[in-house]
Amino acid sequence: MTPAIHLFMRLLLGAAVTVVMLSLADYAMAATPVDTVHDALHAFGPQAAHFGKLWNIFLFTCTAVFAAILIALVIALRRAPPADESSAADLSNVNRQEPALKRHVTRAVVASALALVALIVASVFTDRAMARLSLVNAVNVEITGHQWWWTVRYIDGPNASDIFTTANEMHIPVGRPVIIQLSADDVIHSLWVPNLAGKKDLIPGRSATLQLRADHPGIYRGQCAEFCGLEHALMGLLVIAEPQDQYDRWVAGQKQPAPEPQDAQAQRGKQVFQSSSCAMCHAIAGADFAGAQRGPDLTHVASRQTLAAGTLKNTREEMAAWIRDPQTHKPGTAMPATPLSQEDLDAVVAYLGGLK
Repeated sequence: MTPAIHLFMRLLLGAAVTVVMLSLADYAMAATPVDTVHDALHAFGPQAAHFGKLWNIFLFTCTAVFAAILIALVIALRRAPPADESSAADLSNVNRQEPALKRHVTRAVVASALALVALIVASVFTDRAMARLSLVNAVNVEITGHQWWWTVRYIDGPNASDIFTTANEMHIPVGRPVIIQLSADDVIHSLWVPNLAGKKDLIPGRSATLQLRADHPGIYRGQCAEFCGLEHALMGLLVIAEPQDQYDRWVAGQKQPAPEPQDAQAQRGKQVFQSSSCAMCHAIAGADFAGAQRGPDLTHVASRQTLAAGTLKNTREEMAAWIRDPQTHKPGTAMPATPLSQEDLDAVVAYLGGLK
């Protein structure tokens, strides 16, 4: 076997092994997601399931075409007469008609065209299937993309008191559809929660709609999927799907104003927060500085799992490190370092740590 044929045989075997491993991994996943799942191959909602089926169709079709091309190349190489640099050129086939070869080429062209048409038809049917998601009793949410974090605003209910805002974390009830209105206030972003839905761009000056539903409780990681600047990769969004009763309790808690600090250190922290640059960017509902909108809403920041759009865990130690010098953890972020004494920093962290 010549080296060229050996190489193509290895490529063909590698492609086959890859397809088998992807298929086995796809069906080996447990029925219930683990925390912070971020995997487009495992759907936990109908919209992502439609994409998964389309992906399988594309994968197996393109793999079959690739394998057929490699097989044809191997056959052609095996049939080619051996030659070296001293061999005379063989021009006997230049003007000879080859009807069998012409038929083979014609069949290959027709098969390729039919495969492309089949992929187009599959894409159209997938799009129609996604549009048929029932929106009865849907949850309505507005998400705005910033460099580099997310505003999440819940707009259900007839009264202004039913509207509340959070950041970088979206809770949804299992089994209910969610209608998300998307916008951006600086550059183009793209929201992607691969286990629940496909990508949708957020374009400044325009609005878009994303519809999804989670059929299993769990924590699904979303991500900005459009390069939007230096810290694009650190722009995460947690989607927490939970049973309806837990979701209702979470909503009721989010509608409440921030609790008043109970101990002396937290009370001092509130005063430091209000008198420093913090209150110029961050809103805390129920406090005297509730109107700022430049940074994430901190009304119930202690109830969230992460800080800085998934960059840090929401612990008091990491919150202190973030306040002290955010540029170390997320270079280029709009939040400046806050020059506080250790006593004042501990007080602010104590205050924010009580906002649940």
